Amino acid sequence: MATIKLTKNELKTQKDALKMYQRYLPTLTLKKQQLQTEIRSIDARAKEVRAKRKALEAEFTRWIAVFGEEDAFDPSMVKVTNIRKGTGNIAGVTIPVYEGADFSRGDYDLYSKPLWIDLAADRMEKALSYDLEADVLDEQVRLLNLELRVTTQRVNLFEKVKIPETKANIKRISVYLGDQQVAAVVRGKISKKNLENVSKKITEETEV
Repeated sequence: MATIKLTKNELKTQKDALKMYQRYLPTLTLKKQQLQTEIRSIDARAKEVRAKRKALEAEFTRWIAVFGEEDAFDPSMVKVTNIRKGTGNIAGVTIPVYEGADFSRGDYDLYSKPLWIDLAADRMEKALSYDLEADVLDEQVRLLNLELRVTTQRVNLFEKVKIPETKANIKRISVYLGDQQVAAVVRGKISKKNLENVSKKITEETEV
């Protein structure tokens, strides 16, 4: 614990600090809870997107197998040319928001490829879009976790260090000032008593 001055000014400073900590703590606690809720929600959304991607892939694999032409479609035929992202704000944290993507398709001979190639390319774009969305959701969780870590540290600092420390300082200063006040009263009474004794002695000597 840092050294503090046992004065009335310091007592006021400590009381003002305590009011500030107690005023901001509920806000920090609310922010912590909000971040935890949002992280759980986004994480669940990312798992949902990946589950859709996995289901689409399984459906795609079965679908191609029906035609018995597994080698007819090359995944490299579909490429991402642009990822569109916006920005959002959660509890004061700026996060990326997935808004879609643009794709290009390689040239292929429609006469030599099966009729379902275009449909397969559509499925591939959808699968890639799921992957990109999940990546952005992961980034949201990462950024929010960073803010949650900082917010949790501040909550713990206020709850476990600053508020108890300030309360202890206020008690220590108050006790000291109270003792000083009592001592001053006692000294005043002693001085008064001594003065009365001296006055009485002078009076007695004068009468003699």
